[in-house]
Amino acid sequence: MERPEPPFRADHVGSLIRPQALVEARRAVMAGTKPAQELRAMEDQAIREVVKLQEELGLHSITDGEFRRTSYLTEFLNPLGVELRSGQSTDLIYHDDEGRTAPATLAVVNRRIGWTGSPNVASFVFLKGITRRTPKVTIPAPTQVHLFAGRDGISRSVYPDIDAFWDDMVAAYRAELRALGEAGCRYVQLDETSIPKLADPAIRDVLGARGQEWRQVLAKYIDVMNRIIRAAPAGMVVALHHCRGNNAGMWQSREGYEAVAEPMFATLEAKSYLLEYDTPRAGDFAPLRFLPKDKVAVLGLVSTKTNQVETADGLKRRIDEAARHVPLDRLCLGPQCGFSCGFAGSTLTYDSQVQKLQRIVEVARAVWDA
Repeated sequence: MERPEPPFRADHVGSLIRPQALVEARRAVMAGTKPAQELRAMEDQAIREVVKLQEELGLHSITDGEFRRTSYLTEFLNPLGVELRSGQSTDLIYHDDEGRTAPATLAVVNRRIGWTGSPNVASFVFLKGITRRTPKVTIPAPTQVHLFAGRDGISRSVYPDIDAFWDDMVAAYRAELRALGEAGCRYVQLDETSIPKLADPAIRDVLGARGQEWRQVLAKYIDVMNRIIRAAPAGMVVALHHCRGNNAGMWQSREGYEAVAEPMFATLEAKSYLLEYDTPRAGDFAPLRFLPKDKVAVLGLVSTKTNQVETADGLKRRIDEAARHVPLDRLCLGPQCGFSCGFAGSTLTYDSQVQKLQRIVEVARAVWDA
């Protein structure tokens, strides 16, 4: 049966493929050849259409597709005081299955982190006004800033004590959750993509070269996330999306959850997790044995990296495998990541996205009568 609160049996991570006209319009605004007001009007219309699509497909969790963002990171982190330099990391690398690589984003913090107002509330209010279902807001987690920056990317003159950086981050996220709660938001997803990466020996080697011990980093990330989650207003569900990176289908780490699963599930205080499980890189379902009885996992079995649409029978078999470790009632189904983490999208087509969302709803109805 359908769950009475999010996450829902058929859920999704949030970002969706933009119409090409919207992509071109954002490029024109960035180039200074189109007024921002024209882009806003186009976004409004595109969001109305994508909300209608989600509702027609049978989804209960509704997002604006992140259509107002350049990437899932920028519109929230930049105003806080984080500079994001795409493709300029010197030690974190994206990979694809053909062996190609690309440098990850470099995060730089040269001023105090500070929340000066919500970049999400106005977008949420618009979304809430055009759907009767549950609108969801997605926010990048602060742990990604730290992983993408390293200690050297966080100014020592601004933050001689790294704990002060974390205190400012926690304060900013608490303020954002409070503002969203006051606007009526009841479903927030924090995109926490760093903790699963710490299971990968290659990522641990990066941390070691930076002079950081991965277990200490893991403990700090969990502590920071818990401090934020505890501040959520009453009635707000804060879910965590855990993946291994997704840059136009490229990935950053390759290892299952086993090495981080116990603290990630048992010590982190989120009640819901949207998990990457679309390829063998994500490992098997055994780490789900650490999921406490009061928590729910959305199995990200549908890939946003490939146009091949998963079969219903194949998804059902994998759900059955997961149910050997967690009762079926505490499982849901979704994609492993967003369909378009940046405005320009990826090689995934719009039609494939629609077919994959249809398949998620179809299978959820068959498995849970949702």
